[in-house]
Amino acid sequence: MPQLRAALVAMLGTVPGIGHVHDRERYVRDATALKALYVDAGQLRGWWVRRVETERRAINMARNRTVHTWQIRGYMALDDAGASEIAFDALIERIAQAYDADPTLGGLVQEAPLAADSLRGIQVADVGPVMFSGVLSHSAVLQLKTWSYS
Repeated sequence: MPQLRAALVAMLGTVPGIGHVHDRERYVRDATALKALYVDAGQLRGWWVRRVETERRAINMARNRTVHTWQIRGYMALDDAGASEIAFDALIERIAQAYDADPTLGGLVQEAPLAADSLRGIQVADVGPVMFSGVLSHSAVLQLKTWSYS
């Protein structure tokens, strides 16, 4: 599992303009230190990854399937005059495209099973404005399911 988390973080790191990417939600007491973890090129812009669910099932006597659900949470300072919402939406799409370019994350997982009307790739669970470390920001909650077999 540490390899899978690292692969997700590395994949996110390939996205142009993503900002800082963390392998976990970062907690600090000082707002200045928190901003230091998320400010890139003078703008608050950063992401973190968390496993939020694991489902393990026996497929048959010899094979098991493990499905991890990952939450990818991101923030970007809001700039209404600069149409930052449009830029943030474009960033979300670049994240989805980066995953679609390598849905096995370098061979660590299998592609999602094909089924009628099945979810595949990065899903957008929530997008909206939030206050993050005292900065009015865009926030996105993305979800991803990864499949592996043993």
